[in-house]
Amino acid sequence: MNKISTGFDGLFIIENNFFNDSRGSFVKLFNHEIFSEKKLNFEIREYYYTISKKNVIRGMHFQKPPYDHDKLVHVTNGSIIDIVVDLRKSSSTFGKYFEILIDSPDKSLFIPKGFAHGFKALENNTLIQYFVSSKYNKIMDTGIHYNSFGYDWNIKNPIISERDLSFDTFNDIKHLFE
Repeated sequence: MNKISTGFDGLFIIENNFFNDSRGSFVKLFNHEIFSEKKLNFEIREYYYTISKKNVIRGMHFQKPPYDHDKLVHVTNGSIIDIVVDLRKSSSTFGKYFEILIDSPDKSLFIPKGFAHGFKALENNTLIQYFVSSKYNKIMDTGIHYNSFGYDWNIKNPIISERDLSFDTFNDIKHLFE
């Protein structure tokens, strides 16, 4: 596993251990000891996945402190443009976003606490796995409006949930992670 810096404190691209042979493929997404050696102190508390149609936008999600969490995102099938926005007021990258194409199983994204996360599915049946460091809390689970932080999603008719469309704008929540 390799940990690649993104220019955002705590946000890393993870190059997974990926093995191919005559039977197919094997990918190791997480190993506690290796993550610790790489100074990624990550305890998995929950795991879940989504399956999305092409042109689905999910996001921009996060949980409010003290229920915020680190997140490891991995695409098992299909491809996405993954987007994160730094909500940490004290960060030098506060309010800036990072985008990455994740289109193969040998790449994951490690997202620390204090970021809003979302993605655009580029294919039908795109399967995204999420490993998170805290338990889901319905009351503290929220987000920012997908179109409120200056990112061009480059899509004419996105498929977005009513819940995601109801989120406050970035300017309305920017005090949460002070």
